[in-house]
Amino acid sequence: MNQRTLLITLTGPDRPGVTSRLFAVLAGFPVVVADVEQVVIRGRLTLGVLVAYAGGPPTGTGSTIGGLWTAVEQVAADLDMDLEIATGTTSKEKRRRGRLHVTVLGAPLLPAAMAGIAGRIAASGANIDRIERLSSYPVTCIELAVSGADPQAMRAELAAEAAAQQVDVAVQRTGLHRRAKRLIVMDVDSTLIQNEVIELLARHAGCLDEVARVTDEAMRGELDFAESLVRRVALLEGLSEEVFEKVAKEVVLTPGARTLVRTLKRLDYRFAIVSGGFTQITDSLVADLGIDYSAANTLEVVDGRLTGRVVGEIVDRPGKARALERFAAEAGIPLSQTVAIGDGANDLDMFAAAGLGIAFNAKPIVRQAADTAVNVPYLDSILYLLGISREEVEAADAEDGMPPALT
Repeated sequence: MNQRTLLITLTGPDRPGVTSRLFAVLAGFPVVVADVEQVVIRGRLTLGVLVAYAGGPPTGTGSTIGGLWTAVEQVAADLDMDLEIATGTTSKEKRRRGRLHVTVLGAPLLPAAMAGIAGRIAASGANIDRIERLSSYPVTCIELAVSGADPQAMRAELAAEAAAQQVDVAVQRTGLHRRAKRLIVMDVDSTLIQNEVIELLARHAGCLDEVARVTDEAMRGELDFAESLVRRVALLEGLSEEVFEKVAKEVVLTPGARTLVRTLKRLDYRFAIVSGGFTQITDSLVADLGIDYSAANTLEVVDGRLTGRVVGEIVDRPGKARALERFAAEAGIPLSQTVAIGDGANDLDMFAAAGLGIAFNAKPIVRQAADTAVNVPYLDSILYLLGISREEVEAADAEDGMPPALT
């Protein structure tokens, strides 16, 4: 049976007590709360409350509605807020299929980009149910709750629009797993850190140009990684092992890396790194950041000098995927709740194995294969794809007595 409803919308300056004042007045009438939504933008509040008459239309409808209407008008006047009241009826809402989270990142985020994305959603027959801002700096991030959409079709449509508008767009299914404990597995070179470690080593060995050329071929998928690694490591033969200490000091973390790891650890996520680089460097990152799991290659050292060989099995493209699966098993986390982050062709198998693959400032072939791509230079923007806002991060830092992060 349909019920008589009133949609009450208050708009005006935000201040303590607006919500409680409105509900205190509503409590004096025979209504039930059917829906509530509230948003504050730049200190301006919009509060919408949908109420339905308990047990159907009340006896003496005119006087009851009139009394409620008058009481709510008085609240709006007292608070110096604008009021809109719309009458209607409600019935049990049919649940729309295809519920998705669409995350949009831009630096800057222009109206044309939002127009294009909203237009694509509407053209597909889907509906935007809710919009929320997750961050205003160093990038603007907006999250849209969308219903009535096919995930694959929506991802393809919005990927095209994102490329045209030069923003990043991620499309994920809505569900409990998005907020569940997850395992994050991240590439190291040019992802967690801004450097390519083998190039830092090569600079000390005087063979940087040749190593860089082979690295580029491997990252573009034009050369088998294991073969490229063997060729590059061979050029390092004779280097003193003292070079590891020098290179460790030259490593630069990607902006937002510490914030990302610190925040995820607070939330009891497990964090892992998997690298085609070398344990002699990644071990220091593990200790510095409190990383839970790691896998990387180990350079052979004999009598204090590099032999130009790698010890044991090479961590290559399939090796990275195996490491992710091993870490997930050790953590007791299903693969569907794992996230893989990387920038090169060497990460593609890891993307395929994970529940969510994120290409971070990656080559075109990698962006096309990943579930989503992030092309801003801040690693902590990954948090927004997990539904974690900048405000939540800063609040947690403040509770721990830490200054606000710059990224």
